[in-house]
Formats: sequence, structure tokens, C-alpha cells
Amino acid sequence: MTKQNENTNGTLEDYIPEEQIQRKKVTQQHLESHLWESANILRGSIDSSDYKNYIFGLLFLKRINDVFNEEAIKEEKELLKGDYTEADAKKLAWEDEDFHQFFVPKRARWSEIRKITQDIGDKLNKAFEELENKNSVLQGVLSSVDFNDKERLPDEILSKLLLHFTKIRLRNSDLTEPDIMGRAYEYLIKQFADDAGKKGGEFYTPRGVVKLIVQLIQPEESMRICDPTVGSGGMLIECAKYVEEQGGNLWDLSLYGQEKNLNTWAICKMNMLFHDLLDADIKKGDTIREPKLLEGGELMLFDRVIANPPFSLKNWGRETAENDGFQRFRFGVPPKSYGEMAFLQHMIATINVNGKIGVVMPHGVLFRGGAEKRIREGILQEDLLEAVIGLAPKLFYGTRIPASILIINKNKPAERKNKIFFIDASKDYEEGKAQNALREKDIEKIVNAYSKGKDIEKFCKSVDLEEIKENDFNLNISLYVFNFEEEEEIDIQQVLDELKVHEKEREELNQKVQGYLEELGFE
Repeated sequence: MTKQNENTNGTLEDYIPEEQIQRKKVTQQHLESHLWESANILRGSIDSSDYKNYIFGLLFLKRINDVFNEEAIKEEKELLKGDYTEADAKKLAWEDEDFHQFFVPKRARWSEIRKITQDIGDKLNKAFEELENKNSVLQGVLSSVDFNDKERLPDEILSKLLLHFTKIRLRNSDLTEPDIMGRAYEYLIKQFADDAGKKGGEFYTPRGVVKLIVQLIQPEESMRICDPTVGSGGMLIECAKYVEEQGGNLWDLSLYGQEKNLNTWAICKMNMLFHDLLDADIKKGDTIREPKLLEGGELMLFDRVIANPPFSLKNWGRETAENDGFQRFRFGVPPKSYGEMAFLQHMIATINVNGKIGVVMPHGVLFRGGAEKRIREGILQEDLLEAVIGLAPKLFYGTRIPASILIINKNKPAERKNKIFFIDASKDYEEGKAQNALREKDIEKIVNAYSKGKDIEKFCKSVDLEEIKENDFNLNISLYVFNFEEEEEIDIQQVLDELKVHEKEREELNQKVQGYLEELGFE
């Protein structure tokens, strides 16, 4: 055991050899590699779709511990410059909650946690609970995961994880760039989505698709932005990045979201905190059955809504829609087997008179009949739909089918009223083994076409609502944008001649094989 390195209250670098602790500036590449290695420690004992919850929790705990230590050391030095005694300066710096963004009580400090050798999971649970009690913004975020599962998380595994996180220090002064933690967290979310395969789509939307929708709806500072099926929060974070890149003030941006899955909600909350979006209001609960983003008992209204709701959700809450107290389903109640139009109508009900929606939808909502057709007709009759964008196949986790993006605009420009702009971007992508991706040039091509609103042969077209009515309100993109390759003319006689040649070759081969069999004594 080595001696303590900085302070009896500080990091537990006393229980690990000095040479094993990261002392160089932490780069993006090094941090990502270190974090992904923590997943390898759990691999085999826990399902890949679950272990993200434990790693995110420990990462968050280590990060706020290191920042807490950094703040306390700095504050102690400042106090010593005044009239404080060494004992008083130390007590104030390490025990006064007002000196810290997140106050870490003694039980939750890394120095205490690393001493634990038995019942580690139970003591981690209690540490997380105490941390939440001292920081209201963390309420429910860390205690949503149960570390006290000895069958899947024996002390040996947890001890390895704690040792692994001890080897890297994550103070602000250790990072080569201030936003490294946020980017590393996003990297982990994507890696876990890749690893989880189909289940990855439940909490992660590919970044290329997210960037595309954000650039289409163009959020601005002073706006309220909501994702009603927020997942891990990537869409809201991309909105914040976009506003900042455009020179906007993030302090004047309001972010809201709601997520049904408790563990995913916790991941989203941590994601916001890692990106310094502390004021983001992320609610727990089912958006259709129990919308939580309310003002004065009514639905809160937003300037922008962005979402990737679940496809073909069967148990989506039809019983609620039939007796909805918020009048969200005025165009009709969707069928039991498809909940997409329920989420879309919820979004329409939550945008203000100048509001805009960018939402991922399966192609089925564009042409399916029955209740969905009646809903589609109502939306079109009110001239709410501005654009339909068809995307490439295999862009999303859990499905190989292509999806579309719908742009809803309650304040369409005069030149776009009573028209819908169709874009067929199904051939604009980079092919991958398991999954395709949108490239920057693909995003730019789509956004430019949408912004200009001009027809481009085999790519995009502005269509009058009257023509769509004539097609019985069918929004199938191929009805309006003809993006098919012309097939070469087939020389029938040449094909027949080739078939005759192949038939002759096959007969000769059969005779040769028959001869070999007879020589071997087979009839």
C-alpha cells in the first residue's frame, strides 16, 4: 500500500501504485479506450444491453468525485490566503456544500468506496442514495441501478471495475479539451447501442440522422425544445450544439424531454450533466398515457419538437387516447398495432403557432389505410405537413427497412402553403457491414434541397395538395419523385442462345459424372 498522495479527504490514490494512475493530460482517444475497456470487465457476466447502466453510474461517480476534489483543493488554498487556520480551511473546503456544484458526502467519496472489499454492491447503492440526497438535481438518477446483485455482479467483478476507474483521473485540469467528457459519454452510448444490436434502437438514434433533423428544423436561442421520446438525450444535445455553433446563447435555451424507461431516463440525465446542460428538464413517464410536461394543468407548448418514437408499438396506450383529457387525438385514434400516429398527434398538440416538428417515421404512416389514413387526411387538410424525406435502408438499429422524416410546420412560408415537398434520399448514404450511415455530404444535399424548395429531377419535388388529394392522400414518395434507374433493354435471342450453351455444358458434365460412377460400381 502506498501513502496517500494529496489529502486525507481526497482521491483514493493511496490504494493503487502511483505509476498506474493516469497523470498525463487525458485525450479523447485515451478516455474512450479506457471507458470501453471497462465494458470488457463486465462482458460475459451481464447482458450487453444491461451493463451500460453500471458503467455510466461508476463513470459519473468518478467524474464528480474528481471534480469535487479539485474544487476542494483549490478552495482550501484560497482560504489559507485569508485569516483561516489550516483546520478551518480544510473543514470548509471539504465539508461546506456551498463550495461545490455537486457535493460528495464522505460515504460516496472515491477514497471511501475503494476501501470496500465486501458487499461492494450494497455499499455502492447506499453511496449513490446519499449522493442523491445531497444533490436534488441527481434525484433518482444514480439509484435507478441496483449494484447489489451478487450473481451477476460479485465483489470480484466490482472490485476490478473500481480499480479500473481509479487508474484514470478526471478533473477539469486533467482534460485536454473542456467537452471531452460529453463526447466520451456519447461515444459510450453509441458503442453500447452497437453492442446491443436491435435493443440499441430503444435509446440511441444514429448521429447522422440526428444532425440532419436538427439542421432541418433549425433551433434558435430563446426557444423551448422538446423530445417527448427522449431516449439517451442525443437529439436535445445536438440541438444545443447547433444553437451554440450558430452563435446563440445556451443559457437562453430551454430543453425538455420525457422518457418511459427508467434506466434510459437516468442515462439521459447523466448525458445532460456531462454536457453541462444542468437545467434540462427530463421527466420520467409514459408520454401518451401520462404526459408530464405541463403548465397550469395544460400541455406545455414548444417552438421545436424533435423525436424518434418507437416503430409499430403495439401497447402504446390506445385506451388513454380514446378518453384523452388533453384533446391530443382530434384527427382520430390510431389502431392498436401502430402507435406512430399517436406520438405524432401528441407532438402537434404541443407546438405553438410558430412551432415546427422534425420526427422519424416508418414509411407505413405515409400510405396505410383505415384510421391512419383518416389521421393523415386531417393533418393534410390543415396544411400542417411541410416535407416528407425518404432515407436510406439500414440506418437505424433493429430494422433494415428505410424510414422517413416528416417536417410539420404550423407557420409554413407563403410559397409552401398547400404544398408538400418530397425528397427521395434513399440512395444517399455510406454502406456499412451491419449498418449504413449518413455522410456530411448527404446531410448537406438534403438540407440544401429542403431550404431552396426547388424541384430536382429524381431527387425532390414540390407537390400541390390537390394532386395528393387525387391520390387519396397517399404520401408514398415514389408517387411523386421518380428515382428509378432505367433498365437496359434485354436481347431475348441472346439470352436464349446462352441458355442453350449452358444446357449443353450441363448435359456433358452429367455424362462425365455418370461414367465415373459406373467405373466405381454404382448404378
